[in-house]
Amino acid sequence: MKARTFTRRAALPFAAAFLLTAGSAPAAVRGDEVMYVGGTMQQIPDKTEGKLVLDAPTGAEFNCKKGKFTILYKSITSLEYGQKSGRRVGVAIAISPIALLSKKRKHFLSVGFADENGAKQGAVFELSKGRTHSVITTLETRSGKKVEFESEDARKHYEKEGN
Repeated sequence: MKARTFTRRAALPFAAAFLLTAGSAPAAVRGDEVMYVGGTMQQIPDKTEGKLVLDAPTGAEFNCKKGKFTILYKSITSLEYGQKSGRRVGVAIAISPIALLSKKRKHFLSVGFADENGAKQGAVFELSKGRTHSVITTLETRSGKKVEFESEDARKHYEKEGN
């Protein structure tokens, strides 16, 4: 009986650590979803998921439940692509320490642009893994700006996804 009580008590810190870790790191976006991570668009809260619509001939539109904003292609002043890697700590605690050997990557696109009054604005989006190349290529083509890469790894991923 005492051994069972000890086991439950021993497991409690691991369960608490898992819940804290899982709740603090949002999952990566998937499919057509895009996350507005942050920027100068005050009408949209940071870390809001939605859709980035690139079909319009004049601008890219971010749509979500809390509103929308448009970035005119002609007003884009800069594009920067980068990645952030992290270990799968929550999965390792809950399921298997082997998960620490794998990495998850998040893909970020920063867009600098001028608003209708000419003021400098910026937006950072998290893109899904399979969508980075198509989004960046569309924005480059329609804006006339070339993307800058924050690292050589980011460049390699972009080129690999395009093949």
